[in-house]
Amino acid sequence: MSPELLAPLMFAGALLLIFSGYPVAFSLGGTALIFAGIGVEVGTMSWSLLQAMPSRIFGVMSNFILLAVPFFIFMGTMLEKSGLAEDLLTTIGQLFGTVRGGLAVAVVFVGALLAAATGVVGASVVAMGLISMPVMLKYGYSKELSAGVITASGTLGQIIPPSIVLIVLADQLGISVGDLFIGALVPGILLAGLYGLYAAGVAVFDPESAPALPEKARDIALSHLLRRVLLVMLPPLLLIVLVLGSIFKGIATPTEAGALGAVGAIALAGVNGRLSLDAMRDTMDETMKLTSMVMFLLVGSTAFSLVFRGLGGDFWIEDLLTNLPGGVIGFLIVANLAVFILGFFIDFFEIAFIIIPLLKVPAAELLPPEFGATASAALVWFGVMVGMNLQTSFLTPPFGFALFYLRGVAPDEVDTTEIYRGAVPFIAIQVIGLVLIMIYPEMVTWAL
Repeated sequence: MSPELLAPLMFAGALLLIFSGYPVAFSLGGTALIFAGIGVEVGTMSWSLLQAMPSRIFGVMSNFILLAVPFFIFMGTMLEKSGLAEDLLTTIGQLFGTVRGGLAVAVVFVGALLAAATGVVGASVVAMGLISMPVMLKYGYSKELSAGVITASGTLGQIIPPSIVLIVLADQLGISVGDLFIGALVPGILLAGLYGLYAAGVAVFDPESAPALPEKARDIALSHLLRRVLLVMLPPLLLIVLVLGSIFKGIATPTEAGALGAVGAIALAGVNGRLSLDAMRDTMDETMKLTSMVMFLLVGSTAFSLVFRGLGGDFWIEDLLTNLPGGVIGFLIVANLAVFILGFFIDFFEIAFIIIPLLKVPAAELLPPEFGATASAALVWFGVMVGMNLQTSFLTPPFGFALFYLRGVAPDEVDTTEIYRGAVPFIAIQVIGLVLIMIYPEMVTWAL
């Protein structure tokens, strides 16, 4: 076997195992061991290369930035399990209840908050589907609009800080988490605003699809409503602002801010009388499951990248992507297509640990001259673009993850085709947002 073919075959073999449904972490680790043996046999690499594996795994486990991942997962999950997210939806729904489409706007707001705190598309969409869809259908909202708003809001965790997605992206791209948070802030708020505007537009042009809440549902004294806003809505917002502000101002690292957010979520649940043993147990179980998945993926991807580089795969990828026709445009087209298509089949974390490290070097080499900026600023822009691209992929029928997650918890009266139709307008909004940050990269790099 030609040594030059080993790296491409290893990459193809890993993807084949992943697409067959075999666990990704074991697909990566198994492929690494198989091709390490083949590489030794053909003389391309030595077994001594694998001696670097323990130190690399130790480096992963001692990575202070990645320690923020379980903290942010805990924070978002606690808001959900304690019922605070449902309280938020109820309060904001009553606040905008007199306005057509007000409940849909409330779903966008709460979905963005929960998605940003949790940072995991599946958890966000399932939570919002269970909380929001029965309420929206009860008060006469169309099935398409309800499904579209919920799936789109659930994917906002890809781009709105604080988000574990952005933390992992920053780690894999070798850039500051704070810089990526700042860069993603305007695009994330823009997307959420466009979602809300679309919901309001539907309410204007098709009032029956997004009616105001009936008088009985919003019959609440003004003083009581203001009290609910102060006690239910403002504390979680204040918590998010404190977490983000401490990172932006350099007062705390993302890990320290994540710990603050986790403790703050516990405190909020306790103050509201929602801190039960069951809520704490469920939150810790969910945090442990998601964090363990991330760690197993990291170990598998570390083994894969070590052997892949030993076989010269990094040079193959760099040469392939930097010599594409069209230069920077060609690279961006291929990178976006690869991320978009893979987003149909594998989760964000898997894409982050397999694909992003391969795209990092070509991006750092090709993008800075186009931006007239530093490599760090260019990679921040690239990271935000990848996050928005994945959002679009997760929303796109027929394979979008967010659509499948909602299908699993939606009432039987909602057809799969109605979920697909509901997502289409939000896919268009996503594409508009993606085009805008490509045309105006200053939306991302304004503070860098």
